[in-house]
Amino acid sequence: MQKTFIGPHLRRLRQERGETQGAMARALGISTSYVNLLENNERSVSVQVLLKVFDIYGVDWREIAEDDSAGQLADLRAALQDPLFADTRPDLAQLRAALVHAPDLAAAFAKLHRSWAAATDQLLSRAEGEAPNLSSSPEAAVHNVFRRQRNHFRDLEAAAEAFWAAPPERDELYVALKRRLRDQLGITVRLARVEDLPGTLRQYDESRREILLSEALDHTNRTFQLVHMCGLLEQRALLDAHVARSGIEEPRGIARLRVELANYFAAAVLMPYEAFLAEARATKYDFDHIATRFGVSFEQACHRATTLQREGAQGVPFFFLRIDKGGNVTKRFNATGFHLAEYGGACPRLDVHTSFRTPGKIVPQFVEMPDKSQYFVFSRTVDRPTWIRYAQDNRLAVAMGCTVEHAAQIGYAEAFSVTGARCTPIGINCRICPRANCDQRAHQATILTQVVDEKRRGATRFDG
Repeated sequence: MQKTFIGPHLRRLRQERGETQGAMARALGISTSYVNLLENNERSVSVQVLLKVFDIYGVDWREIAEDDSAGQLADLRAALQDPLFADTRPDLAQLRAALVHAPDLAAAFAKLHRSWAAATDQLLSRAEGEAPNLSSSPEAAVHNVFRRQRNHFRDLEAAAEAFWAAPPERDELYVALKRRLRDQLGITVRLARVEDLPGTLRQYDESRREILLSEALDHTNRTFQLVHMCGLLEQRALLDAHVARSGIEEPRGIARLRVELANYFAAAVLMPYEAFLAEARATKYDFDHIATRFGVSFEQACHRATTLQREGAQGVPFFFLRIDKGGNVTKRFNATGFHLAEYGGACPRLDVHTSFRTPGKIVPQFVEMPDKSQYFVFSRTVDRPTWIRYAQDNRLAVAMGCTVEHAAQIGYAEAFSVTGARCTPIGINCRICPRANCDQRAHQATILTQVVDEKRRGATRFDG
């Protein structure tokens, strides 16, 4: 059986109630020394003690025992890839020990490094003529919330499963959603002409109880927008609870979090967990087929695959990255240890950039990070709604990746020998990548910069 350590949770629970270890020991019917051992993660907790914690303190033992060490370990490993730690980088065993014995310290270190990275990058931008606010971006704050949950929200999944008392036929879903909004919430849905809704895909007029959908949306996305609105309106209390627990206080971050949680809910309604996982496994994650089967877009199917992290029924852990033609990261979700670019663009050696040359086709690639971890990545372009004839090339690219040990489960990797595949060396992005001799480097590394040798010209102007 897997051992369960709840030291920091138990200590926090006791301190919040102003109890001594002796008082908690008496309440739980155990010795004071045992409480001390539990709090210091020197003993694993038994089911009996967990149940007593639940009964006496009114705490859900499933949540207090929830293991979020995988996400924390990934965050620590990503932070320690910074060139700043090149000579003093702890090994994996030390990191695991830190999470067991000093989890709050490890979390504080990861938070400090994220803040340092944000301040460094934005100060560099300020020096280049920009003047951004030095606070973390709303997107970064939301990403951290999803990362802490390992990109899986158990209560949103449960709400999605209970959404339909009797699910309608798939080709009647759009009409059924309009009827639901009208009958249960008193909201009508109307299709609007592009010129009547300029630059907007969906607008909710609360005073008129009316949702306007742009005719620029295809049928798939019209359906998604209606389920999204059902999530915002019907699941308000659930979304509010997540916002309250998130620690986000800035209004822009709160608004972004609510939108992304409603998107999660909509995806879970349209792509039910068990059915989606079964289809993904049966087709070896053929996302074109999956999108067709569930009546969603390729991007929506990819995004849903990153959330398949239910205990006992897990899918392949993926990361999801979306970029524009300028290389800017516009969306990211992660259920792996891969560190996604938060500031600036993605690594130019990722073939997600070259997928723009072959629109609509899968581009597979094996890559290796500076810490020697290896991933299988596949990319494809996706099209965005078009309003006007002189803005038709409104295209983005998405990349999905998993560790190489999962590549055999992915159909897109079948043409390769997974064990002997040639890996492209990549980094997070040029600002913090330690690969000094990379011929695609666009910036000198922020830390540990070297003086350019005027007698030598390397692959780039930074490698001299």
